[in-house]
Amino acid sequence: MNAAATPTALTRPDGTPLRVLVVDDEQMLTDLLSMALRMEGWDVRTASSGLQALQAARDFAPDAMVLDIMMPDLDGMSVLQRLRHSGNDVPVLFLTAKDAVADRVAGLTAGGDDYVTKPFSLEEVVARLRGLMRRAGTATAGDAEPILRVADLSLNEDSHEVFRGDDEIELTATEFELLRYLMRNQRRVVSKAQILDRVWNYDFGGRSSVVELYISYLRKKIDQGREPLIHTVRGVGYMIKAPQ
Repeated sequence: MNAAATPTALTRPDGTPLRVLVVDDEQMLTDLLSMALRMEGWDVRTASSGLQALQAARDFAPDAMVLDIMMPDLDGMSVLQRLRHSGNDVPVLFLTAKDAVADRVAGLTAGGDDYVTKPFSLEEVVARLRGLMRRAGTATAGDAEPILRVADLSLNEDSHEVFRGDDEIELTATEFELLRYLMRNQRRVVSKAQILDRVWNYDFGGRSSVVELYISYLRKKIDQGREPLIHTVRGVGYMIKAPQ
């Protein structure tokens, strides 16, 4: 069975490209995100400050926003509050370097729809945006769902739902990214270096021990008490495959 289902292209209901506004004061980051989103076929604009974001939201009328919380002149929370007060209900995905529960709650309470914490995977941002726009009814696609499967394990890239048989499995954002990478490379051995680069790819100077740690987390959630899907290839790396 082929694990890597190609996600269906999302467009506006009239067939035109979805519009995404990316707001961050780090030029390198906006360039990377813009490239990834344009590869999805979306129309992308960028802004580097809160005031620019408000102006671009009026001029560009985006279908979704990627909004950094910490910015010069007007932070992301204030931008979102002004948008909501003006009646603009555009779905917003927060980018934040803060990982405290209180910061996440504050962002969602302010009217944000989702968040990712830096460092993050570009694929995760794209998947979260796809999910936001589907849920908001902004985007249309074919009937196919972007679901990866290995034996009785399934992963939905849009909704971030993971099931082993009939049991739903709760994963952290990093565990989800690691599992997705393994499933996209079903029956291929991927090295610790490849996993570090792909899952923790944005300026991550980590060690291979973090990969071992997260593989153990995944095994406890995915494989414990079941026929194992995640395998260690000693001296090489890891592989996920269906039982023979």
